[in-house]
Order: sequence, then structure tokens, then C-alpha cells
Amino acid sequence: MKTQDPVQSYKEIQIKTATPAKLIVMLYDGSIRFINQAIEAIGQKHRGFEKASNYIIKAQDIINELMVSLDFEKGGQIAKNLFSLYIYLNRRLIEANIQKDPQILEEVKKMLMELRGAWAEAAQKVQGDTVPLKTGTINIAG
Repeated sequence: MKTQDPVQSYKEIQIKTATPAKLIVMLYDGSIRFINQAIEAIGQKHRGFEKASNYIIKAQDIINELMVSLDFEKGGQIAKNLFSLYIYLNRRLIEANIQKDPQILEEVKKMLMELRGAWAEAAQKVQGDTVPLKTGTINIAG
């Protein structure tokens, strides 16, 4: 008999019961967490470069998920602007990964934190948010 990890169960319940706006905030949280882990791994020099690369790729996966969730019909110019910003962030993450440059990661993290703050504020204002969120296949619980 397989027992499920209680922390993993809690994360899954949080995701399944979250509003679309809250899910976006959770995606930002995940990307920021992976960037922080990448910065820490880069600090370990060559021993941490592979780990850093993996964390950066996870952050990119989340940004790709944010891109997939954009609704251009309802979001209009804001969705287009976010899409362009996500492309920029992904490009910077690729550069950070190639160069193993924590300063680029800090730049990306700062932008993500600003976006996260705006989404968190919006999520609080829209408590009754029931619009379904388009999603890809990324697992934000892990």
C-alpha cells in the first residue's frame, strides 16, 4: 500500500481549489523559487552548474505555462504585452543559463516579483473568480 506524501497532497489540494488568479500567483512563486535555487547553485561554481541549469529550465517551463495561459481575446493589449515580456524573460533565462550569470537571474527575478505582486493584488480583489484557466501540462506542485 502506497502512502502519499502529506506535503504533496496539500500542494495538490491548493492547486485544485485555487482560482485562476491564484494559480497565476502560484506559478510566479514557483518560478521565483527556482531562480533563487539557481542563484544559490551558481554560487557553488562548477559543482552547482548542472543544478543551476535544471532550476533555470524549470523557471522557463513555468514562464512557458504563463504564456500558454494568456487569453488574447479577453486580455487584448495586456495579454500581448505580457506575452512579449515572457518572451524577453525566457531569452534572459537562456542567457543566464549559458553564462551562469546570477545578475541576469536577479534581473528576471525582480521583474517576476513585480508581476507577482500585481497578480496577488488582483487575486485578492477578485475573490469570486470562476473563469477557467487554460493550462498546459506543467506540474506546479513539485
